[in-house]
Amino acid sequence: MTERTTLDAYLTAWAGADATRGAVSETIHALMGACTTIADIVGHGALEGAMGAATEATNAGGDSQKALDLRTHDIVVAALKDTPVARIGSEEADDEVVFDDARPLVVATDPLDGSSNIETNVSIGTLFGILPNTGEASFLQPGSKQLAAGFVVYGPATVLVLTVGAGTQVFTLERDSGDYVLTDADVAIARETKEYAINASNQRHWDAAVQGYVMDCLAGVEGPREKNFNMRWVGSLVADVFRILVRGGVYLYPGDDRSGYAQGRLRLVYECNPIAFVCEQAGGAATTGTERVLDVIPASLHVRSPLVAGSAEEVERVTQYYAEPPRRSPLFAKRGLFLA
Repeated sequence: MTERTTLDAYLTAWAGADATRGAVSETIHALMGACTTIADIVGHGALEGAMGAATEATNAGGDSQKALDLRTHDIVVAALKDTPVARIGSEEADDEVVFDDARPLVVATDPLDGSSNIETNVSIGTLFGILPNTGEASFLQPGSKQLAAGFVVYGPATVLVLTVGAGTQVFTLERDSGDYVLTDADVAIARETKEYAINASNQRHWDAAVQGYVMDCLAGVEGPREKNFNMRWVGSLVADVFRILVRGGVYLYPGDDRSGYAQGRLRLVYECNPIAFVCEQAGGAATTGTERVLDVIPASLHVRSPLVAGSAEEVERVTQYYAEPPRRSPLFAKRGLFLA
């Protein structure tokens, strides 16, 4: 890009004199301060100590917590303590962190996404969604109420993917200055794709809709899709979705028949909703398979949800598989789902 636009300049122009936008802007700045600290810690790798060491603690979803999970939660909470944020809903805490309910905003966050990849030097990240404060039910608002959302990827470069409801922007951390610099404005996800991301090790547990969709993709040019697909899976939600923002694709983490996974593995409020907002603002889409993600009313802060997100055309196709699950073995079948 020829013109250097920092996150500060972008948010100042967006917020103007609007009080709510100003509060959102201040909150994003505080979050990015926390993420810069986390990026520095992650960048030290093993020199920082046993970041990936398991602890005896588990998070609200029952997942074991790594040392860096707990550390990043504390960093985010400390960064937001003196901001317009009234409450924080974090994956790493059973209960909400409550500061002051007179403040206008709440933040839902997964402070460290992809923690199973810490020790393997694979990209990990932070997710967040900013909502208006409505009191004790603040985190039970649908994702469509988000005022801003995004995620940070800690990889070879540290990048922020952000939407304030005015498109999706990508900022890259300039390490010398500490600024986040706009490097990709108004990102547009390709409508069509030949790439999908799913954890294929769970195939035997999938329902008929997902089985049919994936098998039709695997059938390649000889199958009903009549084109060859690539499958990619990093295992860090933020990394898989960032790849889709860059080159198109669709991400799937469906519910399955494993105990406790009927609604998938991801959490609606602080994982699926931020991803859905980012994708929609980039011209993509996000669904549970049967419902737009941003329309779902959360039953609780830590409720799980299936997620299919990315290229709009491919997301729509997956919803059609759910509406009419295949009644034939899809592998190598020339006749597609929508043919009699």
